[in-house]
Amino acid sequence: MSTGTLTIDLNALVRNWRALDAVTGADVETAAVVKADGYGLGAARVARALMRAGARRFFVANSEEGAALRAAVGPAPEIGVFTGHMSGDTEMIQDTQLVPMLNSVEQLTRHFEALPGHPFGVQLDTGMNRLGLEPGEWMTLRDLVMQAGPKLLISHLACADEPENPMNAAQLNVFRDMTDGLNVPRSLAATGGILLGPDYHFDLTRPGIGLYGGLPFEGAEQVVRLSLSVVQIRQVAPGEAVGYAGGWVAARPSRVATVSAGYADGIFRALGGKLELFSDMESCPVVGRVSMDALTVDITDLSETPVSLDLICSVQSVDDVAAHAGTIGYEVLTSLGQRYVRRYAGGAA
Repeated sequence: MSTGTLTIDLNALVRNWRALDAVTGADVETAAVVKADGYGLGAARVARALMRAGARRFFVANSEEGAALRAAVGPAPEIGVFTGHMSGDTEMIQDTQLVPMLNSVEQLTRHFEALPGHPFGVQLDTGMNRLGLEPGEWMTLRDLVMQAGPKLLISHLACADEPENPMNAAQLNVFRDMTDGLNVPRSLAATGGILLGPDYHFDLTRPGIGLYGGLPFEGAEQVVRLSLSVVQIRQVAPGEAVGYAGGWVAARPSRVATVSAGYADGIFRALGGKLELFSDMESCPVVGRVSMDALTVDITDLSETPVSLDLICSVQSVDDVAAHAGTIGYEVLTSLGQRYVRRYAGGAA
């Protein structure tokens, strides 16, 4: 098989959800964020595994994702939509029973006029300046909105992965100022917010990246393994070049493996010359440029000839790969290409 294999450990994912759920205590509900197709791992399979573990509420980015998730999980779980009630989404929201997190005066008006009585939440901007009603707008509209009975009030922390950043406390104070005394469930914390402590937990938390094995949840179990097939192995003499533009020149007699994956599969060009692949616990460097469909790897020092090599594994996490590329684990996960064969271990759905 020439395509890579992406193995997703659903049992590890469930254990990560349970670990984050345990941090918050019994009086706080733990939802799950499965946007971007479950961070690239398959929202349907991820959500069904989490439902069996006890998750009863999910969040997606937009209504199209919500409708696809509803088809996969059935009518029971609640599905919140972060982008709210967009123009053209009314029938989809109604037919698939989504709960939009309304972000603006325009969305409030659209929702109340098009779907009176349909469940909704409200997103509040506490300083991130991305989505949600600003404090002045909220104070003007709060009584009207409260009469309509929102199911949830949410906001989002901008710097939760930096525990000492003063913006965390500032946003917490703004959120309290905007919502204290209102008899509505509240949610401020995603993964990073959960780890900031009980002051940030409120009534519901929304872990995302931590479920999938990523930082800032340092205690997360590894969920993903990515194995890439070796297509060809060749001998390269000293002084011979490898890859586009002769990007690497052998300094010794070398064995170079061509591996079937490239930037079309989410392996960024910036990783060329910086990344290692693994055969069991033995490492071997990527040499030359990352091309669209192939990597070249110096396997001279491996003890055995490999059939495949691992990019993401127990000794090189998603965040390790991200650090080599100068990005974050979120981007690595959500960029993993559709050409990989996805295999699910545990939590059969």
